[in-house]
Amino acid sequence: MVNRREIGSLVGLGAAAAAIAASSAVSPALAQSQPESTFAQIRRTKKLRIAGIVGTEPYYHKDIATGQWSGFCVSMATELAKAMEAEIEIIESTWGNSVLDLQANKIDIMFGLSPTPSRALIVEFTRPIMNNTFTIIAKPGFEPKSWDDLNEPEVKVAVDIGSTHDLYARRTLPKATLVALKSPDEAVLAVQSGRADCLIQVAMLSLVTVKKNAKVGKVIIPTPVAAQPTCCGVRVDSDTRFRTYVDNWLEYSRALGALREWILGSLSLVNIQEQDIPPGLQF
Repeated sequence: MVNRREIGSLVGLGAAAAAIAASSAVSPALAQSQPESTFAQIRRTKKLRIAGIVGTEPYYHKDIATGQWSGFCVSMATELAKAMEAEIEIIESTWGNSVLDLQANKIDIMFGLSPTPSRALIVEFTRPIMNNTFTIIAKPGFEPKSWDDLNEPEVKVAVDIGSTHDLYARRTLPKATLVALKSPDEAVLAVQSGRADCLIQVAMLSLVTVKKNAKVGKVIIPTPVAAQPTCCGVRVDSDTRFRTYVDNWLEYSRALGALREWILGSLSLVNIQEQDIPPGLQF
């Protein structure tokens, strides 16, 4: 005969079994509702989608006649895609919109992003691709040696508003007179016209600026040398395998010397050779 305590135990066991069965029945539906991870999507579609930004050599270059893309970031993306047994697909965008493109699942990765705190609120970043040194383009006759030399009220420093150059100048040169302008081109014109003594740009850009217009001035690396990391931006994903894969691939490529080769190859797009790079400048 089964007593009341045994009946209670059996009822409890039955309820537990029912709960387990119910959860087993629901879990496949929940699994199906989960978005596909970036890693799984790339492996399934055999496509690695990236943003391309026109006119941002040496990072990105689009041949207007053929529609073909090249540049440092495109070279990197092509090799990453090969490693993942995929092909690149390039969606034309802008630096600002690329973060939104990641969120909207229009692209899988954005090469060449600075990991600013505001961006880090909505996307994730890989390990650095490189450290991009802050330089100045000084007008002819202006020869500062250090950041301290620039941090004086009589020194006029041009920056493009909202850029990392702008943020760095405001933090490092609080005493200097900042000439804040809407675009990098306007900052260049300010130096060329004498409205500013120099402008701040990261090395990959300043080398291109001076190569295009040698009259604007020369590239100087003030001491102490300061740099910012340049990374890849990826979508926030509960499955972190894609970001981990890119991190490992970056370290592997750096160890092989491939990153430096891609940088030098992209600089050649704007006729910059290794001998044009100032001594001591490291990427």
